[in-house]
Amino acid sequence: MSANSFGTLFRVTTWGESHGPALGAVVDGVPPRLALDEAYIQGFLDKRKPGTSRFVTQRRESDTVEILSGVFEGQTTGTSLSLMIRNEDQRSKDYSEIAAKFRPGHADYTYWAKYGIRDYRGGGRSSARETAARVAAGAVARRVLGDGVTIRGAVVQIGPHKIDRAKWDWAACAENPFWCPDRDMAAKWEEFLDATRKAGSSVGAVIEVVADGVPAGWGAPIYGKLDSDLAAAMMGINAVKGVEIGDGFAAAELSGEANADEMRAGNSGPTFLSNHAGGILGGISTGQPVVVRFAVKPTSSILSPRRTIDIDGNETEIVTKGRHDPCVGIRAVPVGEAMMACVLADHFLRHRAQCG
Repeated sequence: MSANSFGTLFRVTTWGESHGPALGAVVDGVPPRLALDEAYIQGFLDKRKPGTSRFVTQRRESDTVEILSGVFEGQTTGTSLSLMIRNEDQRSKDYSEIAAKFRPGHADYTYWAKYGIRDYRGGGRSSARETAARVAAGAVARRVLGDGVTIRGAVVQIGPHKIDRAKWDWAACAENPFWCPDRDMAAKWEEFLDATRKAGSSVGAVIEVVADGVPAGWGAPIYGKLDSDLAAAMMGINAVKGVEIGDGFAAAELSGEANADEMRAGNSGPTFLSNHAGGILGGISTGQPVVVRFAVKPTSSILSPRRTIDIDGNETEIVTKGRHDPCVGIRAVPVGEAMMACVLADHFLRHRAQCG
């Protein structure tokens, strides 16, 4: 059975394809009497939708969400929420020339090898279009978490160009089309991506998502670790090829003394002198900011001819036409925020169920 659901108590099931009539999510486990309406969800979808700048795909979708069930008179009822987003700007003809060819770097071949059939129109289920449903579900998760938990994401690297962390300013993320917290680097990325886009190529990116206000105690040892669920959630985003918690792979370069997050007594619990662990120890939150980074590969659909094979095994070349992101990682920021929200909401409910 294909896996289309994630979460334990806060459980999300997504459905739909890139060029089908609609896509959406069914969200189970939402407590009753939470304020929720379409306008609230729409605010998060607008951050992710295509066509917002020249640096993302020019597919024109309003991404208008419809709540089909689970809300009455502006409040959740405790029953399953059904959310739908209609596709409005499909151009399936863009893919007719590659219907029998496999795009290198894409999921075309693996879907064909597994199922013996694939929706070649924009990649079908493997398209990043599916992530709109996750963003809608993430908005619901934020209602479950409440105002005490703040989740923010930023792009910290595009191609080989990394931000200067000494210049980090969350306010800067809303001032440029890259969600970049470093104003100087945002200007460099603009020039770099313009050249990439004009060349018909693509580049990857690294996104960092931070959750503030997560109390100590969420998560569980061994098989219910908060960090393992976060890693699975982020890795499950289309085009993601790597995930780090806290210092991640950089921790391997540190000594035990440097890596240890020392503690001192505080007025309301311990005060940590650093956060190399990313707010999670032993699979359980420490009360510090939860920090996750994930790497997004370059968009596989590019204009440069690439060698491939067709469904009959014949060697050929392929050029992918249509409207594609020169850096799909830019629009992955609200998706990463949504997955963080869904995992935290799930662990909040699981913690409350066990510990009260």
